[in-house]
Amino acid sequence: MAGLFPSAEPYAQGLLDVGDGQQIYWEASGNPEGKPALCVHGGPGSGGSRSSRKGFDPEAYRVVIFDQRGCGQSRPHASDPSVSLEHNTTDHLIADMERLREHLGIERWLLYGGSWGSTLILAYAERYPERVSEIVIVGVTMTRPQEIDWLYRGVGRLLPDAWEAFRDALPETERGGDLVAAYSRLVNSPDEAVRRKAALDWCAWEDAVIAHEALGNPGQYSRKPQDELMAFVRICTHYFANHAWLDDGQLLRDAHRLAGIPAVLIHGRLDLSGPLQSAWELAKAWPDAELKVIDDSGHTGSPAMGRAVGEAIARFGGYGR
Repeated sequence: MAGLFPSAEPYAQGLLDVGDGQQIYWEASGNPEGKPALCVHGGPGSGGSRSSRKGFDPEAYRVVIFDQRGCGQSRPHASDPSVSLEHNTTDHLIADMERLREHLGIERWLLYGGSWGSTLILAYAERYPERVSEIVIVGVTMTRPQEIDWLYRGVGRLLPDAWEAFRDALPETERGGDLVAAYSRLVNSPDEAVRRKAALDWCAWEDAVIAHEALGNPGQYSRKPQDELMAFVRICTHYFANHAWLDDGQLLRDAHRLAGIPAVLIHGRLDLSGPLQSAWELAKAWPDAELKVIDDSGHTGSPAMGRAVGEAIARFGGYGR
């Protein structure tokens, strides 16, 4: 059974100019001649976790990590309120991934990621299926309107105190409408105090939704450094207020384009942020995908989920299970 590997330092890294005044940070570690794998981070706007490479055997894999536009070490950084998000959409991120693949001279790569990263993985793979060898997703989301509505309104039925605090932090005139769009307006306010309070209130809600996950990483959103927190909330609200620029149900509708791509979908049964239904529906529409439900895990994982991820990566790396 595969476990965590020592974190290999990158042997190459850089900033890739992707147009629109944007540069995305990337780094590669492991075996330069190994099986290429791209780690696609969540958020949107969280930045690539350097620890994600620990699931890959550095002798077998060439692991690429990148920071999506506006976050991490990519430039310009969305924590700066003067940085426009006009050129930060799902289509832009798909194009960035393809430019990075070409820049690194990779023909096909395994895609690994979770949460928002799973939406971006699916959107990229449905656009460029010939460039994807396998997929490992942890915490399936497709960023459908129903999923966004659940996360920022529906799940409030289970957390009424925290949800009312999330809603009531908005101006009274905004509380009956689109809460995500209202928060997006606040974190783009010209008033720094308004921006900062909105970002903290948003992250307090995100933390409330994962607070029960004793085996995972509760409280992870509010712990972010200030610049990372501001970039995360600006980008997150920007994407979710626009339904990630995807047609309703687009990724599920176009799942037939994934035919022939082997995949493992790993989802926690206790995930309140993204209920199991989305993973279940995707697995039914994608015969090449195996769904593994982790009974003790929520959105932020558990040791059992970590083992399932390691086993999937090991299987596709051609060594062990």
